[in-house]
Amino acid sequence: MVDGLLVLAQESGGVTDAGLEALAHGLVYGLAAIGPGVGIGLVFSSAIEAMARQPEMAGQTRTTMFLGFALIEALALIGFVLSFII
Repeated sequence: MVDGLLVLAQESGGVTDAGLEALAHGLVYGLAAIGPGVGIGLVFSSAIEAMARQPEMAGQTRTTMFLGFALIEALALIGFVLSFII
């Protein structure tokens, strides 16, 4: 009885292609998200600093900040899509 359970446990615990594929997707997207993560942090940091220095330009700075955020976030989404294409 115990021998049969050990055989079943060994057969089901192997490395599968689906498991390796899921690991690759996570690794590719994780690496692709590093750059946009740093970029978004720099954009918001610089925008907040600019608004603190020149409060009268806060509206234009905020617009530029969100435009930069959208363009940088697009890179992360492209990395996400490419992880599934590869």
